[in-house]
Amino acid sequence: MKRWLPFLMSVSLAAGCTRYTPVEGQELPFEETGAVYGYQAEAEAGAPREAGAETSHGVGTLKRPDAPEKTGAMGENAVSLSLPGPSVKCVSLALSEAQRQAKELGEAVRAAKDQRTPVKVKGIYVTAYVAGNREMMEHIISRIDGTELNAVVIDFKTDEGHIAAYVDSPVFEGVDACRNYIPDLPALMDTLKSHGIYTIARIVAFRDPWLSEKRPDVSLKRADGSVYRDRQGLSWVNPYKREVWDYLVEAGRQAAAAGFDEVQFDYIRFSTDSTMREVVFDEADTLGRSRTDVITEFAGYAYERLAPLGVFVSADVFGAIIGSGEDAAAVGQSYGAMADCVDYICPMIYPSHYGDGNFGLDHPDLHPYETISGALNQSSQELSAYREGQREQSPEGGAGKERGPGDDAEKERSPEVGAREEQGGESQEQGKQSPEGKRRKEQALVRPWLQDFTAGYLRHHRHYGDKELREQIQAVYDAGYEEWILWNASNQYHYGGLLNESDAQAGGEVPAF
Repeated sequence: MKRWLPFLMSVSLAAGCTRYTPVEGQELPFEETGAVYGYQAEAEAGAPREAGAETSHGVGTLKRPDAPEKTGAMGENAVSLSLPGPSVKCVSLALSEAQRQAKELGEAVRAAKDQRTPVKVKGIYVTAYVAGNREMMEHIISRIDGTELNAVVIDFKTDEGHIAAYVDSPVFEGVDACRNYIPDLPALMDTLKSHGIYTIARIVAFRDPWLSEKRPDVSLKRADGSVYRDRQGLSWVNPYKREVWDYLVEAGRQAAAAGFDEVQFDYIRFSTDSTMREVVFDEADTLGRSRTDVITEFAGYAYERLAPLGVFVSADVFGAIIGSGEDAAAVGQSYGAMADCVDYICPMIYPSHYGDGNFGLDHPDLHPYETISGALNQSSQELSAYREGQREQSPEGGAGKERGPGDDAEKERSPEVGAREEQGGESQEQGKQSPEGKRRKEQALVRPWLQDFTAGYLRHHRHYGDKELREQIQAVYDAGYEEWILWNASNQYHYGGLLNESDAQAGGEVPAF
């Protein structure tokens, strides 16, 4: 599959443009000068280019930090991917030869998607720091080898907005975003692959204090023009800015170049702070779209550009948006609509993040099995209802419930959405679908995040250990789902709650506690 990547990268956008319909009247997102992050915008028809469109920047290369400069053919220290950037508006080709080539390219892109091999993920989250520490990773890999675990989610674009390894990308070089957290990413990927471990690149999306400070023109702003910062002092980029979309897609491309099997977007939402009511949006950016509209559009936009590279695409969402229109509108996450745009949707259904009374439970954190069961049953009901609603709608009827314009931040939000920053990452914590968010033929598979930490900040909490972990995993299976990922911000997992490798392969019994 890897030998096809350079070719498929160069054709993906040409073929992908036939499936994308831009919003009518869209402003050119690349500023009046046409230059953003070192790239040039297409002059003809005012159409935006993909990041990487400039021919001089047509190659994205992942290099070892200590690798010598190469000339001519790429050496063993680099993986080269062509990153051309045709206009998203397809130009009519008069020549039959050009039409024939375009058809062949489209077939190649579809073949790339068909060659992606799905894995029933049982994974854990790993920080960039831990991923870059050889001794720590050897310990984690040994634990994975000895248990039912088969996947890791690794920070590729961190909570601070940094790229966790040095990559050859003018996009990130232009804002000095790369860091040496993972000194030898190629070697790490080779090791993980040799152990049969499925790799997921976590890309923190719209909470990006680094880019928003470097490029305040693409950050969220207050009415006085100052950069908005949440209660933690962190600034966010504006999800309505197409430049931001292309920046995030470039992160996904670089993750694909590095050899990750999947790109997972975290913080794919607006800030939950009540201070968001201070943020103002320009109508030239919003174009009348609600928050759920634009987040859904981005999910579809990213999927169309990354899936042809041979990677799966997933999105992390708040568990509290399931069944709650107000919460969905506040953060911009429509569960059903987003599930139509990606391969996997990953609700964060940590028991500690549900308020008292949810699912008929006095204190959900005290009831790990019942909370996970209730959340996933709710998930199944909402996705079924959403698809049923899709079938009943006319083609002109949109893809979901109508939402108002961007003032929905002032609505009351549930406690589950209002206080998510306790564990240091997104994973701690319904608008109509526009043409940008193309529907996939199948809904995304549900792969929940589970809690492997103790929420000591809660008045009514329970110590989470092996037993509590296993109860959650069993609830996933009993609800009819097969995949899960564990979250612990410090990467200290309770491996005793997992089946050992031999028992897992034999369909063994749940460990006794």
